[in-house]
Amino acid sequence: MAVNYVLAFLLICTPFMVAFAGNLYQDVGITWGNGRGNILNNGQLLTLSLDRTSGSGFQSNSQYLYGKIDMQIKLVPGNSAGTVTAYYLRSEGLSWDELDFEFLGNLSGHPYVVHTNVYTQGKGDREQQFYLWFDPTADFHTYSFLWNPAHAVFYIDGRPIREFKNLESEGVPYPKNQAMRLYSSLWNADDWATRGGLVKTDWTQAPFTASFRNFKASGCVWSNGVSSCKSNSSASDNAWLSQQLDNTNQKKLKWVQKKYMIYNYCNDVKRFPQGLPLECTVRTKN
Repeated sequence: MAVNYVLAFLLICTPFMVAFAGNLYQDVGITWGNGRGNILNNGQLLTLSLDRTSGSGFQSNSQYLYGKIDMQIKLVPGNSAGTVTAYYLRSEGLSWDELDFEFLGNLSGHPYVVHTNVYTQGKGDREQQFYLWFDPTADFHTYSFLWNPAHAVFYIDGRPIREFKNLESEGVPYPKNQAMRLYSSLWNADDWATRGGLVKTDWTQAPFTASFRNFKASGCVWSNGVSSCKSNSSASDNAWLSQQLDNTNQKKLKWVQKKYMIYNYCNDVKRFPQGLPLECTVRTKN
């Protein structure tokens, strides 16, 4: 079925697939924060900061209609309770599509919670949450989105943690028509982020800082309503467009979900008394 998705996509539009990992001055732009976001080291490092007055954020200069996006991130160290570092793909408009990583701050010595969500046509409520199996503040780790016609996959250091399949044939909306841009921000969410808002931000620890580097995008760049492609692109350059989870990666996915998943909306029958979302029951049948 994935092959059919790819063939249909290639027939509908002529994709221009690009891969680059270069200078952050060229790849992204600081969008808010009044000086709290900075690109440093000749474009090799970006930092976002949060203090009592404001957080900060950036966005990619390009939009993509399918792609493989990587970024190395080092999260806020120490007592980061109340803070959220968001890293996500999102389209524009009221019926937007979105793929979310949100890293919920913690008290020193407690694990970060990685909150993920998928929006299609403006509707989310598809949360899955995980603890990490490493300290994300001690060093940089790679957080990735694979988004192609068959599925959207969330990765950490090349290990899949979540898959959202294209189940349009079963009546589940899938993000396929709206180009998305990469965004990231660091902001205060102490009304909900840490233990449901019970733990507030300790502003004596401010400024809080998250660091970013090695942005890499392999994908179809969308510009002026057109996505076009190099006709001489090699199969290896475009492997992400038809990439599936093989048996090894299926096992890795199950390992993460068994050992580190702490919330899955597909198991929350109390939240959905009228029945679980369709994709949850379809996945179970499959």
